[in-house]
Amino acid sequence: MVRIATLLAGLLIVCGVVAPPVSANPPGALTFGGLQRTYVLHVPPGLDHPAGLVISLHGAGQTGTDQAALTSFNAIADQRGFVVAYPDGIDFSWADGRGASVPDRDGVDDVGFLATLIDNLTRDYAIPPGRVFVTGMSAGAFMANRLACDRADLIAAIAPVAGTLGTGVPCNPSRPVSVMQIHGTADPVVPFDGGPMVGRGGPSDIVSASALADRWRAIDGCPAPVENANGEAHLFTASGCAGGTQVVFVRIDGSGHTWPSGSFSLPDSMVGPTSHAFNASAASGQFFASR
Repeated sequence: MVRIATLLAGLLIVCGVVAPPVSANPPGALTFGGLQRTYVLHVPPGLDHPAGLVISLHGAGQTGTDQAALTSFNAIADQRGFVVAYPDGIDFSWADGRGASVPDRDGVDDVGFLATLIDNLTRDYAIPPGRVFVTGMSAGAFMANRLACDRADLIAAIAPVAGTLGTGVPCNPSRPVSVMQIHGTADPVVPFDGGPMVGRGGPSDIVSASALADRWRAIDGCPAPVENANGEAHLFTASGCAGGTQVVFVRIDGSGHTWPSGSFSLPDSMVGPTSHAFNASAASGQFFASR
């Protein structure tokens, strides 16, 4: 299983989504921690009063441009009035605390970088207070969770897809955060049941998807969740949590290491099937808009 996961992670590097530029806005850059950091920014045409800022984090071996193409989130941003930024990780990955990436091992401060990016964009685009949201795929989902754990003062809600937290990564947010957590039960790269995994940057031990949902409900002081199903998509929704937050755990039976209803370029034999019973971009956009 370790050899298979290693092969899958390597294939993700060489077979990343190839797409034309997805935004008319020029790429952005800022210097943080002595490093030049870059991002792709999409601002809906004619947008005068943004409804919020979304930070969308790519998976290992990919880029912000790849993440935009995978998720088609620009269309959601246009519908909802969101400014959306797709940052680029160092060495195509993130320092999410597991020690399983080059930036983690090199001491890159991605929490600080993303916090600075959020500060800059909220100022430049007059983002209303309390309207910053973060999503991400795979390694980007691990980073989204870590950012919410460390900088809840900046973030109202997150929607991680196919990623949890390292077992040794602390999570003590300064305030409640709304969460929509999405994970397929047939994920061959980031196992739904947690435990050991081997990604592009090396091995790590991770929290299971169900255990992470339990943790977020405990952090937010939520009541027991209510289950609703639509085919293979099962939504466990806990509302009335502290500070008006909500935790939604989306378990997609039989879905692989993909973005549900997204445009993934690898065959099912490598990453498992992509579910179309649930649209992760539309659902996360609606979730953010309702906060």
